[in-house]
Amino acid sequence: MAEKAPRGVRLVITLVGRRNAGKSSCINALAGQDIAIVSDAPGTTTDPVAKHYELLPLGPVTFYDTPGLDDVGKLGELRIRAARKVLTRADMALLVVGEHGVDDPERAVLEELRELGVPCLAVLNKSDTQPPREADLAFFRERSIPYHIASAATGQGMNALKRGIIDAIPPELRQEPPLVGDLISEGQWTICVTPIDLAAPKGRLILPQVQVLRDILDADGLGVVVKERELEEALANLKRPPALVVTDSQAVLKVDGDVPEPIPLTTFSILFARYKGDLPALVHGANAIDSLRQGDRVLMSEACSHHPVADDIGRVKIPRWITQYTGLDLDFQMAAGNDFPDDLEQYALVVHCGGCMLNRAAMLRRIRECQRRGVPVTNYGVAISKVQGVLERVVRPFGIRLSEQSPAAAALALD
Repeated sequence: MAEKAPRGVRLVITLVGRRNAGKSSCINALAGQDIAIVSDAPGTTTDPVAKHYELLPLGPVTFYDTPGLDDVGKLGELRIRAARKVLTRADMALLVVGEHGVDDPERAVLEELRELGVPCLAVLNKSDTQPPREADLAFFRERSIPYHIASAATGQGMNALKRGIIDAIPPELRQEPPLVGDLISEGQWTICVTPIDLAAPKGRLILPQVQVLRDILDADGLGVVVKERELEEALANLKRPPALVVTDSQAVLKVDGDVPEPIPLTTFSILFARYKGDLPALVHGANAIDSLRQGDRVLMSEACSHHPVADDIGRVKIPRWITQYTGLDLDFQMAAGNDFPDDLEQYALVVHCGGCMLNRAAMLRRIRECQRRGVPVTNYGVAISKVQGVLERVVRPFGIRLSEQSPAAAALALD
């Protein structure tokens, strides 16, 4: 069911356009439900509205209705800013064009989508009351932007629009990258090391651990779950060595010592670095830790918002380990949820969480934006493995070789 699918695995399709272009009517027609409030009054939608939907054969998607891009006043500026923030998380945008046709607001958002790398499909809405202008059709044809003539009010063209959305989604977003299934074969054992500490959710495992276990089962593998203290016993009781050991990053140094060298070892966070982002880029970004200087600002970025506990991983532990590793007094700053800063240039390094609550497009967009601004970016698990001196081993299952390893890492232990 689309409602139960984790947010990070849904494709995000954002409807943008001017006030009264019919964005709310379109999302209602696409979903077949009255989700968004529809009114003839301009500016009815004041905040982004999300609707989860099963769009087969794509699977679960989230449609976002957004405020009009031509909103006015100080409050209107805030609404436009909120709409644009949703665009940074979009896998695809539907530009809804109303009776005013294509003008500066449409041109501006198309340029923004081009810079973000978000594919776009135009919806020439309200065709029941006013046929689209030939100049508008020519505008989209000249720019190779697919378009559909439709009427949300009557339902005309909505089925064709759904098919158009499916066709316009880039192939890399239709096919999920591998998580762990390509690293194991049918009948092979995988040991998952999942420490239970204050940060562990009560009564359940965290989402990356659950998804890895499910992927092991989908590959017809055999999964064993242990805490770090039981790892040695689990290894001794297996009749044959496991094909892979996956550990929580916080226990990686101990697990590295307990797992014999021939057995492949990685972390949940590194699996997600490949699944949700660009693992080679994040490994490369971790090397920037060696180039940090006194007083540099480091951004700790998390995709979800949560109440921090004592010794929080992003706010306390990783900053402490990086400080110990570098011996520098660094300025660590935190950004959580959708608040990814616009002024990235002020940071010498971005350390991002695993992104389990982001979809792949949003995570890749954050990585690309850092690269575009010349700011190294890595993720929690890669950074931890880097400062623990085990990065070379935990990325080896993916065919990645490090050219050099800082000797300081090997001497550092988790405290």
